[in-house]
Amino acid sequence: MSLAGWVNRRRDHGGLIFIDLRDRSGIVQVTVEPEGSASQEEGAHEIASQARNEYVLQVNGVVRERPEGFENPNLTTGAIEVIARHVEILNPAKTPPFYISNGADDVDEALRLKYRYLDLRRTRMVQNLTLRHNIVRFIREYLSNRDFLEIETPILLKSTPEGARDFVVPSRLHEHEFYALPQSPQQLKQLLMVAGIERYFQIARCFRDEDLRADRQPEFTQLDLEMSFVDAQDIRALIEEMLIKLTQLVSPKPIQQTPFPVLSYAEAMDKYGVDRPDLRFGLPLFTLSEVVANSEFGVFRNAVAGGGQVKGILYPQGASLARRDIDEMTDFVKRFGAKGLAWIGVTAGPDGEGNYGPDALRSQISKFLAQDEINGIVQASGAQAGDLILIVADSPAVTAQSLGNLRLEIARRADLIDTSQLAFCWVTDFPLLEYNDDLKRWQAVHHPFTSARAEDWASLESAPGDVLAKAYDVVLNGWEIGGGSIRIHNSELQDRLFAVLGLNHDEVQAQFGHLLEAFQYGAPPHGGIALGIDRMVALYAEATSIRDVIAFPKTAAGTDLMVNAPSPVTTEQLDELHIALKQAKKAAK
Repeated sequence: MSLAGWVNRRRDHGGLIFIDLRDRSGIVQVTVEPEGSASQEEGAHEIASQARNEYVLQVNGVVRERPEGFENPNLTTGAIEVIARHVEILNPAKTPPFYISNGADDVDEALRLKYRYLDLRRTRMVQNLTLRHNIVRFIREYLSNRDFLEIETPILLKSTPEGARDFVVPSRLHEHEFYALPQSPQQLKQLLMVAGIERYFQIARCFRDEDLRADRQPEFTQLDLEMSFVDAQDIRALIEEMLIKLTQLVSPKPIQQTPFPVLSYAEAMDKYGVDRPDLRFGLPLFTLSEVVANSEFGVFRNAVAGGGQVKGILYPQGASLARRDIDEMTDFVKRFGAKGLAWIGVTAGPDGEGNYGPDALRSQISKFLAQDEINGIVQASGAQAGDLILIVADSPAVTAQSLGNLRLEIARRADLIDTSQLAFCWVTDFPLLEYNDDLKRWQAVHHPFTSARAEDWASLESAPGDVLAKAYDVVLNGWEIGGGSIRIHNSELQDRLFAVLGLNHDEVQAQFGHLLEAFQYGAPPHGGIALGIDRMVALYAEATSIRDVIAFPKTAAGTDLMVNAPSPVTTEQLDELHIALKQAKKAAK
């Protein structure tokens, strides 16, 4: 047989040379016997002795079982070896900047990204890219078997407001005019529904000029999907079946619950403080506002009186935590806007009358609370002896954000997350609109083509904050992996929503006139969803960042260290595009 690949490791035992030869499929041991062996070409041993890590070799030889006791259970090929007859160095290699054979997980990420083509040789990275391929291939086959058409949409498009900054591309042929890279194919897939395609999907490249973090990139990939003559339940059923079958294909972990749990947005925010709850553990939040509304403890009373909330969360068996640990959690919630963290450690059960006296509590605030308030707090929390009650009193937004994040922090500290399962859920009935205090106007929570529930259209102008959308997100292990909605297909309803958003006729025509005109030619009822391929692969691969499942990602600063992008262009290129650069601002001294 003939093999070719890279030297993963070479061991020279004088007479015998062992080479671990690696390619995308794995590693096999090549054994080069001493010079003069009957089964070997002349010079093969000398050539093998010159090989070093990452040299590219070609080997011809025969496969045989390894001698008993010399098997390697850590390799899939560990029961066999290749006895080399011919060895050829196809290309030598410089010493790499990090050891590929040792895994390189502890190597600085910036170095790995600079030499990404070497990083991708690592087994872990090959596995991630293979997993990504298998996921995308399954999605294509699944949807194609259900009569969907895969249709590509343009990358050069019109700039329209969709929630994030556009990447703009100057036009050489149209002076002072620009294309935009699509944040998503949203309007195009709706136009495909008007065109009568009925079932469309695309593995779409999307671009957003926004601040980055572990689960974001300036360019990313999503499954984009749209269907005509459907309701939200139809789309959710299709995607849920797809995710169940996909999980069975690519993950050894079971799904925690099927059918997927369905939570309303209001329920998710009330119980978990976020609209993408991690359901691999419990610890729901609980409300204490009514219990302490008239308390002598001013922090609680004033929060309720000012329209805020008093809510808490339980730290199981946390009553004996050191004060240092409680102070760390107090500092933690302050990062999310909370002014502080009240706490009550329940050290014993109630007395014969059901009261929790001083001997049953460890707390600095219990002396400010009436007995019925203390009892009410403990009962609302469900605390048992040994548990710690943690409480935040603030505006609803701050309370939700601080306790929602504290819930995750407690789960990590107390090792409560069941990593052996995958916890999916749906979140539905999002608000259609939210008020932007800075801009002093309403804006769409998802996008301006999302339909309100049929029963809520009557309240659009009079109570826009109460209108709920026909929108739905799918969540996996606390990550939103997809979101969609039933769209507005009626021009009159779309005009009403634009008016509430504060867009005048000229703005609407300039930005969305093509879509509204298309609606005049018989737009069907339609809806869809988009799933983040990068996030899905990262979750299935148990990667800490989507950068580890993208072949050539950008850094958190949006740069490509391998090719040094972004980079300046020539004056000639700028002149062709009719662009003049402003003088760069000098850094403050």
